[in-house]
Amino acid sequence: MSKVAWLFPGQGSQAVGMGVALAQAEPAAQVVLKEADAALGFSLSQLMAEGPEETLKLTEHTQPAILTHSLMVVRAYAQRLPKPDFAAGHSLGEYSALVALGVLDFTDAVRTVRERGRAMQVAVPVGVGAMAALLGMSLADVEASCAEAAASTGRIVVPANFNGPGQIVIAGHTEAVEAALEAAKTRGGRKALKLPVSAPFHSPLMEPAKTHMEPILRELAFRAPICPLVNNVDAQAVSDPEALRDGLVRQIPGAVRWQATLDLLLDEGVTTFLELGPGKVLAGLVKRQAKERGLEVTALSFGTPEDLAQLG
Repeated sequence: MSKVAWLFPGQGSQAVGMGVALAQAEPAAQVVLKEADAALGFSLSQLMAEGPEETLKLTEHTQPAILTHSLMVVRAYAQRLPKPDFAAGHSLGEYSALVALGVLDFTDAVRTVRERGRAMQVAVPVGVGAMAALLGMSLADVEASCAEAAASTGRIVVPANFNGPGQIVIAGHTEAVEAALEAAKTRGGRKALKLPVSAPFHSPLMEPAKTHMEPILRELAFRAPICPLVNNVDAQAVSDPEALRDGLVRQIPGAVRWQATLDLLLDEGVTTFLELGPGKVLAGLVKRQAKERGLEVTALSFGTPEDLAQLG
């Protein structure tokens, strides 16, 4: 029997104008914006609609903006979309998934991800850390490049996001990341590029952010989800509320195991993947990974009213 997974995007999917058409078309989406503004004490809705882009790109704003857009989609379209058998979110998107599954209250989550963004940025001063994507390389070669760079610089660099076959993101001290990019060239890396982010997310350099966020996450009320969530840090299907909480804590310095997450969902018989929120990155990753495995799937993105036409 065919199964459905709801997927939720992470940082990098934001854009000025996000959610505007949805709010205009769907009263339920407009209510989400009002709830976000009230919870945060400033007009996130105006920032999402009008920018400026540089302000929206600040991590403390980007994270609540993407969460809010995803929940606008859920509130507006949940009754028209196939119900999920599983859910997963990429990094920040795990919070969106937990709200959609009834584990967290939206107002708690939107405040928490804003603080998460602040904590991640404060953990490493701007310029000290970096992230980069290595394309067309095996995990073994990426790990060897990181090890070589760490040894030569005396600094930290590790795989941070396993996004798909041949798509691995590394993170760490800037000089170590740059050394890893050079080392990757000697191992046949097809393409390597630094990412436009302000901190080395999902690396050991985020331990101060984990320390800051853990007591905040411990105070939140977690409920049982309506279906299992495949978490980032273990790539395992989880339903226990305390295990879901623990996953969010360990996720901060831990790698995002997205390729393993999709493999688990495909192994479980999921053939319909619905990306809820801004952008279409996750749907693209699903299609590529399923194709590599010789599987036929449907992967659709829903972020605007026009996207409903995909349901036929």
